[in-house]
Amino acid sequence: MPSVDAMPGEEEFAVQRDSRLRLLIPLVVGIAFLMEQLDSTIIATAIPQMAGGLDTTPVRLNLAITAYVLALAVFIPVSGWFADRFGARQIFVLALSIFTVSSAFCGIAQNFEMLLAMRVLQGLGGAMMTPVGRLILLRSFPRKELVTAMTYMTLPAIIGPVIGPLLGGLLTHYLSWRWIFYVNLPFGVLGIILALRYVGDIHGSRDVKFDFLGFLIVGAACALLQFGIENVGRPMIAIPWVVAVLVASVLLLFAFGWYARRVPDPAVDLTLFRLRSFSVGTLAGGICRVGLNGVPFVLPLMLQVGFGMSAIESGSITFVSALSSLLVRPVSKHMLRLFGFGPVLFWSAVVGSALVAGFALMQADTPRLLITGYVFLFGLARASQFMTSNTLSYADMPSAQLSSATSLGGVLQQLSVSFGVSLGAMFLGIVTWDGSALTPEHFHEVFLLMAIIPLLSLPGFFFLHPEDGAEVSQHKRKSRL
Repeated sequence: MPSVDAMPGEEEFAVQRDSRLRLLIPLVVGIAFLMEQLDSTIIATAIPQMAGGLDTTPVRLNLAITAYVLALAVFIPVSGWFADRFGARQIFVLALSIFTVSSAFCGIAQNFEMLLAMRVLQGLGGAMMTPVGRLILLRSFPRKELVTAMTYMTLPAIIGPVIGPLLGGLLTHYLSWRWIFYVNLPFGVLGIILALRYVGDIHGSRDVKFDFLGFLIVGAACALLQFGIENVGRPMIAIPWVVAVLVASVLLLFAFGWYARRVPDPAVDLTLFRLRSFSVGTLAGGICRVGLNGVPFVLPLMLQVGFGMSAIESGSITFVSALSSLLVRPVSKHMLRLFGFGPVLFWSAVVGSALVAGFALMQADTPRLLITGYVFLFGLARASQFMTSNTLSYADMPSAQLSSATSLGGVLQQLSVSFGVSLGAMFLGIVTWDGSALTPEHFHEVFLLMAIIPLLSLPGFFFLHPEDGAEVSQHKRKSRL
């Protein structure tokens, strides 16, 4: 019998019963992850054309982006409960179906109100897809293969924000803005068919009651926090109101912390932070991701506004970081076995910070090939940090708590993306406080500011012990930073 801290018995892992599932399950989950990540960014470049087609303004259409990420923030925390109660496969297929159908309705939207409603519905589907998909992966692979499983989980999250604007621009330019939604349909249908055929019916505890009051508190807190963050990057309300929204979200989070200690099964299990590997992977790793997540937002702006490149030329260069991400699994797996989690996280954060700062050395006359190679290196460092911190978060997690952990981890991952983009936008506002036009020098200052953020995560990585995640990393020697 497995111990409390172990995953289920070896014979219970789907990928060991059928070797085909080593590819098919990650493929199904990867489809869902990539669709969700793409839809967070893909409409950004299509907003002017969408505004014209729906007879509204580009500023108003920012709500279509905000509505999607708000729905994600509200419903991700409770996705684990639904997966435990009704089965991971059923919820995953339902989420894929909601996302696919709402994508079709977004594409045929005749007015702004219909688009906004369907974007909320898309967000609901996306909120269920990603944590439940993560849960399916974690429960399909044995712990010693967790690095492989987490790679499949992390790659879409890295690639999506990078290729989203480029893909959105190409579809809008050569077809129509409606195709940025229609492109989801074949992938969604394929994902549903494969999930029904190959994903096992995974249940957790069905006796836990749904914490409706806790859901309302944490949902409102996450929605307000996400809305406040979005308004830092894309202002829709006055600064005093942004501050009020952020303060209200923090107060609600404190209120939920007080409430969660007094109920048996809160909507979000905050006791997960008592597990050192989870808290370091999600919190310290999250801080590092914030600094690295600002680059996919700021870099295309520097290439286009600062250096005068076209959107397609800029997108082609930034896309290279997605290609370098494909190398992350063999590299990271080897590094983890050699050094363990602590040193890999520490030095990937240091290297990532240095590479972010290095963008400040680029000029308009810097050879394109040199910029492309540098972006490739940055993509490798970014992917290594993301994959390693995500893997550490679940490396020692007891099987019984995986549903709660994937939900909470999903919220923190979503916020790290939003914080990264919003901080990049805020720094751009700070360096042009006098209203001056953006120049390459302004972007250089922003990159130097963003390079500080990954360094703030370094103290957190010192809290790791040599045994943390050792079963997953397979590192045998004592780890030292």
